[in-house]
Amino acid sequence: MLLADLVACTDAVAATSSRTGKIEALAELLRAAGDREAGIVASLVAGDPRQGRIGVGWATVAALRTRPAAQPSLSVADLDAMLDAVTGASGEGSNQRRLDLLGDFLARATGAETGFVRRLLVGELRQGASEGVVVEAVARAADVPAAPVRRALMLAGDLGETAEIALSLGRPGLDAVGFRPMRPIRPMLASTADDAASAVAELGRCSVEWKLDGIRIQAHRQGDDVRVWTRNLNEVTVRLGEVVDVMRDLPVDTVALDGEVLGLAEDLSPAAFQDTMGRVGTRRAGEAAPAGAGPVRVAPVFFDVLHLDGRDLLDDPLQSRLECLQKAAADHRIPGVVTEDPAEAERTFDAAVAAGHEGVMVKAAGSPYAAGRRGKAWRKVKPVRRLDLVVLAVEPGSGRRHRWLSNIHLGARDPDGGFVMVGKTFKGMTDAMLEWQTGRFEELATDRNAHVVKLRPEQVVEIAVDGVQRSSRYPGGVALRFARVVRYRSDKPAAEADTIAAVRGLLPRLSEQGAIHAGISRR
Repeated sequence: MLLADLVACTDAVAATSSRTGKIEALAELLRAAGDREAGIVASLVAGDPRQGRIGVGWATVAALRTRPAAQPSLSVADLDAMLDAVTGASGEGSNQRRLDLLGDFLARATGAETGFVRRLLVGELRQGASEGVVVEAVARAADVPAAPVRRALMLAGDLGETAEIALSLGRPGLDAVGFRPMRPIRPMLASTADDAASAVAELGRCSVEWKLDGIRIQAHRQGDDVRVWTRNLNEVTVRLGEVVDVMRDLPVDTVALDGEVLGLAEDLSPAAFQDTMGRVGTRRAGEAAPAGAGPVRVAPVFFDVLHLDGRDLLDDPLQSRLECLQKAAADHRIPGVVTEDPAEAERTFDAAVAAGHEGVMVKAAGSPYAAGRRGKAWRKVKPVRRLDLVVLAVEPGSGRRHRWLSNIHLGARDPDGGFVMVGKTFKGMTDAMLEWQTGRFEELATDRNAHVVKLRPEQVVEIAVDGVQRSSRYPGGVALRFARVVRYRSDKPAAEADTIAAVRGLLPRLSEQGAIHAGISRR
C-alpha cells in the first residue's frame, strides 16, 4: 500500500466529525491493506506505531528540513522499515544515525506525507481516530462483531496484531486469542463511587480493599522466569528486583498477578509516590535504575490473580479468584474484607484512610476480570474529588517562580479524539515539583511565545478540586473550582485521562428534595 493512500485517508478522517464516517473510511483502508499490512496500517492510523516510542523528540523533528517530493513513491512498508531502523539505532553516533535515516526518508516524501510522519513521531496526529474507532473499523473490515475484536485486543495487548488476526483469520482467529503467561494484558479499570456504603448497597456482596498509593503492576512467573510490567505494559523487570524475588518465592509454578508496588523509605515507612516512580519511570525498557535513585526498596502487594498453574481465571468470579490468590500469595495481599454490609465497608474505608492510604476499592464479588475495560463492577472511593487530566500548555512563572514553568493548562479527554481545556492552576506545587515539571515540559514543548508554551498532550497530572462550575471561558463549558496539583502521573497514559463527560459530571445537581449535591462521575 502506498503511504499516500494512508495519509489521504487520515486527512479525510480528520475532516469529518461523523464517527460512522471515520469508521467506514478506515475500514475501507484496512480492506485495501489486506492481511499482510493491516496490522501496520491499524497501528499507524491510531497514532501508535508497532515500534512504540521512537525516541525522537519534537526539536529533532523540527530541525529536519527537506524539499517535498513531487510524486508519491513511498509505501507503508517503507515507513515501517524506517521506524524499525530508527528505533534500532544505538551506541556511539546513534543520534546522527537517526537523523540521517529520517532525513533520507523525508527527502522522498511528499509534503502531505512529511506532515503525517512529523505528527506521528511527536504524537500529534489528532485526526479523531482513537483506538476505539480503529477497533470498530477493524471489525467492519473483517466483517465480525466489535466485541470479539475488543476482547482479542485486551488479551493480545497489541492493536496491530489484533487487526492482522481479524482480517486473516476472522472470528475463529479472534476467539482463539487467549491469556498467555509471560505476555501482559491490559489491566481492569475502575469507575468512581461517592462512598463505600453506597457502592456495596448497589453491588451486593463485594470485596472492599484498601486503595494504596503505589504503582500498578502486573507480575508473571513461569518456572524461574519472572517478568513485571506497569499498567501501560512497559516492562520494568530489571528495575524491580524485590518483586522478582517475591514472585520466585511463591509456592507456584506458573502465575500471573495484578497488584501494586509500594516504595519504602529507609525506616520502612511508605515512601512518597514520586520516589516510587523513580524506580520505574523515565528510563528506557531494560535500563536499571541509577544508584541512589528512588526509595531504598520496594514491596509488592497483590489484589488479583489472572492465571494459576495452567488455569486461566479471567472469567471466574472475583471471589473464586481471591481464593486462588490466597493460595498463591497469602503473605502479599492487599488488606480488605469480603462483605455485603455497607457499614462494614465504611469501617474498612475509615481504616484505610486512617492508615494514610487513598481510600478503598469496592469490587463485586461475582465479577469477572474485564481486561482493559473501565466498568461498574469495580469502584474506587476516595475522600476527595480528584481528576486525572492532561497538561496542554504551561506559562512561565513570575516573581519567585520566574525561573520555572509554572501555571499549567489542564485538559480532559474527548472520547472522539483530542482534549478539551477545563482550567488552569499553579497551586500545590513544591519547588522540587516546579523544577521537575520545567524540565519535563521543555521535552514536550511544540510551540512557544512570551506567554504560553504549548505541549504535546502526554503528561497526566492528578488534580484535586472542590468541584466544577459552568463557564463559557473554556470550550467544554465547565471550569474547575480551586484546582490544585496532587501529583504527576507518569505511570498513566493520556488515553486513560478522565473524559470531559466525567468533569461535567461534577456539576452541582438539584436533588428531588431540593438540596444541592456535587455528583462524582469519573470514568
